[in-house]
Amino acid sequence: MSRPVLKNLSDIRRYFLRNETPMYFISATNFNLLGISAWVKNFRYINYLDCFDGRHPNVFIPTELPHAEFESIEDINNYLLEHKDVVDYISARAGASASEEEKGKAIFLMFDEKTEGLSAELGLDVAFPSATLRSSLDNKIETVRIGNRAGVPSVPNLLAKVESYAHLCELCDQSGLGHDLVLQTAFGDSGHTTYFISNEQEYDKYAKEVECGEEIKIMKRINCRGSAIEACTTQQGTVVGPLMTELVGFKELTPYKGGWCGNEIYAGAFTDEIRAKAREYTFAFGEELRAEGYRGYFELDFLLDTDNNEVYLGELNPRVTGASSLTNHAAFAHADAPLFLFHLLEFCDVDFRFDVEALNARWAEEDNIDSWSQLVIKHTDESVALINQAPQSGIYTMSDEGIVEFSYFDYRRRAVETDNQAFFLRISDANDYEYEGADLGILITRGRLMTDDFELNERAKLWIDGIRNSYNSVELSDSQVEVAHTPNSLTAGAFKIL
Repeated sequence: MSRPVLKNLSDIRRYFLRNETPMYFISATNFNLLGISAWVKNFRYINYLDCFDGRHPNVFIPTELPHAEFESIEDINNYLLEHKDVVDYISARAGASASEEEKGKAIFLMFDEKTEGLSAELGLDVAFPSATLRSSLDNKIETVRIGNRAGVPSVPNLLAKVESYAHLCELCDQSGLGHDLVLQTAFGDSGHTTYFISNEQEYDKYAKEVECGEEIKIMKRINCRGSAIEACTTQQGTVVGPLMTELVGFKELTPYKGGWCGNEIYAGAFTDEIRAKAREYTFAFGEELRAEGYRGYFELDFLLDTDNNEVYLGELNPRVTGASSLTNHAAFAHADAPLFLFHLLEFCDVDFRFDVEALNARWAEEDNIDSWSQLVIKHTDESVALINQAPQSGIYTMSDEGIVEFSYFDYRRRAVETDNQAFFLRISDANDYEYEGADLGILITRGRLMTDDFELNERAKLWIDGIRNSYNSVELSDSQVEVAHTPNSLTAGAFKIL
């Protein structure tokens, strides 16, 4: 039987609307791929956290079973793949016509070799490049080298093993970086392993982390603004989405100085020159990834030097990310197709063709970009508290007086129609613990949440206060904290690994 050939975007959309292959996004929550089930028939979410109180028709939550403390998203996914409820669910949906070898496709935010093995045992094909390749590319040191090969510059930097503060100064004097520095380890998430160092006292705070690896990325500190862009390498070339602003380090949202805590997408976010340069760099980087054997979805962080308007490569995330919700719901995605559908095409048994150059040019047009923002709201205090009452997911409304109230339940973020509405995805529920860095939830709304000076605007602060006030918690004493179960954040890595 010959493979079907999809000749244009209309064919591609119709192909997924008629899809008969079971597809699963398996993760802590469905946040990263919100709404994809509306585009792909037989697409389901298998999640650990029940963000929708059982009311989302395409989300499956297995019953809770005793398990070891989760230390990563991979741990959660492996727990789910070994759960009898999940095994039975996948088998039941495979149908009598499915072979023992393949019962569907699995999509993960994060996975490892164990995840791959468990998926194979269930007859699931992992619709991503191998965990080994993803891990090698996720290395911040390797990102610099890939960028260099692709002609995509990084902030002036040095890659070296550091033995002491004196050694660091010696290295930087030789390379002309100066002593006002930003250091990053090869792996790390949401600002946990980004260190701002300008003197020995600051260095001593992080000396253990800095000196434990083989190499570390040593960057000159610049005055910059963060940005993000998502793309997808395909057999036809690299499809590039729009450049988005990033919210980083706001104390109202995250306890981490370099921690990602949201994004904005809007037409006038950057000059035409900066947007064009970022698209050019992203396409070149994607083509280099393709040469490395990688295919599918990825995201790049760019740092925009406010002193000279230079665009520098920040980091690579070889996966869907926290920005994917904005990318896959923007106006251009509804006019053509969500970026993630091009990822799925790479892992389906189908030939396809489309004009990448024309698509990228169309997606770059300001008329195809509508304005959305999202906030990732964390518990920012050092205190530990038990949540007695938590807000439900759905649509919230802000009054003219700035009062935030629950309006109605919905699992579709496109249900937000006006700037005074927002979609809130609850993460922490009643009987969960609040602790430093724990994710309370994600708020998505139309319009901007930052000023032109890239500070939180008053509207953002009102939304943050409104959601926080919807939680009712009791702070624990020191003795209670000692016996409380306070696991690592399930979702700090679920949205974006930095």
